[in-house]
Amino acid sequence: MELWDAYDENFNLIEGIVLERGKPVPEGLYHIVADILVQHTDGSYLIMKRDPRKLFGGTWQASAGGSALRGETPLACAERELLEETGIRGTMSEVGRDRVPGKLYVEFLCITDQDKQSVTLQEGETVDFRWLSKDELFSMPTHGPNSLSTERIFRFLPALQRR
Repeated sequence: MELWDAYDENFNLIEGIVLERGKPVPEGLYHIVADILVQHTDGSYLIMKRDPRKLFGGTWQASAGGSALRGETPLACAERELLEETGIRGTMSEVGRDRVPGKLYVEFLCITDQDKQSVTLQEGETVDFRWLSKDELFSMPTHGPNSLSTERIFRFLPALQRR
């Protein structure tokens, strides 16, 4: 059973309320989800192909991520999820926040100098990876078989274009 802390719409922790994965999040409550975009020190970006059995299976995602566990900060969640899904460690910086019903997204950029071929695939989550130049990433389609499935990433990609 995966447990999450409850937050209000302004990212404030609500003491005494615990949410559980698989159960509806009551209206007006939220849980934290971290999204992480990985940039290598050479300027390329990591994309991961989703397992065909997952939602949006077979599409590429430009982020790793997942829900923050009870007692976990957004940064700790981002570091844990990135390590689980890719084997990558690096320097994290928060680049954005977003809110949808039941979820508060905290967006991170991770800069890494790890060997690009040391990426590990998480069984049941991802089946392939590629490193793309900034131009290749920004020109990927958002629909179709070789598309990016992570729409939220496009909300903070413009800020990254200026880097």
